[in-house]
Amino acid sequence: MFAYIRGHRFQSQMTSPLSHIFEQAYRDLRPRTPIPEFEIRFYRFANINNTIRLRQGRIFVRISDLLEGAPEPVLYALLHILIAKLHRKPIDSAHATRYRKFTGSQAMAAKAHLIRQMRGRKRIEGPKGKHYDLDQVFDDLNLRFFHGLMARPQMTWSGNHSLRSLGHYDPAHNTIVVSRVFDGPRVPRYAIEYLVYHEMLHLRHPVKLRGSRRLVHPAAFREEEKLFPQLEEAKEFLKRLGSLD
Repeated sequence: MFAYIRGHRFQSQMTSPLSHIFEQAYRDLRPRTPIPEFEIRFYRFANINNTIRLRQGRIFVRISDLLEGAPEPVLYALLHILIAKLHRKPIDSAHATRYRKFTGSQAMAAKAHLIRQMRGRKRIEGPKGKHYDLDQVFDDLNLRFFHGLMARPQMTWSGNHSLRSLGHYDPAHNTIVVSRVFDGPRVPRYAIEYLVYHEMLHLRHPVKLRGSRRLVHPAAFREEEKLFPQLEEAKEFLKRLGSLD
């Protein structure tokens, strides 16, 4: 169940602290503009997601219920970011850093990970394709680069031939997803091997936080990636991938 907060002219007699924070953030960003009607909900997203929409002159804000109880400066920073994005205003770097630092903390990361497992749904198409078997690709790479010691996560092809997301590792569901665009006769084996190897390195080197920065590809990750023998050829193939049908 989520908390539901109405703001400004939607309110009856009670005034929410979150409404005051929204009004302050709005005034700070647009001091000469009257505050429009707005509505704010804490919503049961499957992650730390937050949205803002402008519809018929009214602003609708949805904030992840994972942020209920967050310190007021963090909520102010978030609303500043959302309002700035809505009206294409510059985002204050201090607010961006404060929000990233809070949501990137170990405590919030663990909480978000658990929520993704509980609420998130993962569509699993399976590892066997028409031309490549992802389980087999993983097992071959595991023997060649990791002495066969890496536990195989769930491997699956994506549901479509995505060119925007070629592959990713989902730690919440312990799943490696590969775009089905790689399951074709014109895709060389080294290309799909490189993509799976890259995602295997994400298992080996989880994302860490340094200050307010997320380290997705730390130095150790990049050094191990260089061990792939056809690294340059694979990267060049990925650049040309948009020309495949």
